[in-house]
Amino acid sequence: MKLDHLAVCAGHLGEGVAWAEEVLDQRIAPGGRHPRYGTHNALLGLSEGLYLEVIAIDPEAEPQDRPRWFDLDRFTGPPRLANWICRVSDLDAALADAPEGAGRAVDMERGDLRWRIAVPEDGGLPMQGGYPTLIEWQSPVPPGRSLPATGLRLTRLDIHHPEARALARLVDLPQVRFHRARTPRLAAQFDGPGGARRLE
Repeated sequence: MKLDHLAVCAGHLGEGVAWAEEVLDQRIAPGGRHPRYGTHNALLGLSEGLYLEVIAIDPEAEPQDRPRWFDLDRFTGPPRLANWICRVSDLDAALADAPEGAGRAVDMERGDLRWRIAVPEDGGLPMQGGYPTLIEWQSPVPPGRSLPATGLRLTRLDIHHPEARALARLVDLPQVRFHRARTPRLAAQFDGPGGARRLE
């Protein structure tokens, strides 16, 4: 398991992009649409093969007959860092070892990109965002390698969660720290040309 990307969720994509651009002092490029879940996104390349995604419900999408992923059907409030996604080489094997509620494998595509991703049946986040969403890239060049690098580097991802100790036993990644807290939330620290930045 390796950290693949971070996701900012927003009620409206433009609002999320504007907020993330202001906080990070970087321009975020248009991404694309995900018809299966009625969402669209924008992307920002980071150092070391990571990237940032801003995602929201697509107002032009067809009505959905299933819950949207990333818990977007229940999203309220201002944009915020809401999800972290880790890539694995074998999604089925990773899900067999994952905690209950990590989701089921779903085949996805957008343009030339192909991937499999774990999505819970209710569209929520695994352990309310405490456990990562798992992804298996089937494209030889995923966004983390194709997006222009900005020089912005993730230095730390803090996961605040009531079950922090149990999560730390499940996920051991150099950038990730778990902290016991009553309410789940994420915070990411970056370093780059403009100095330190914090997204939460």
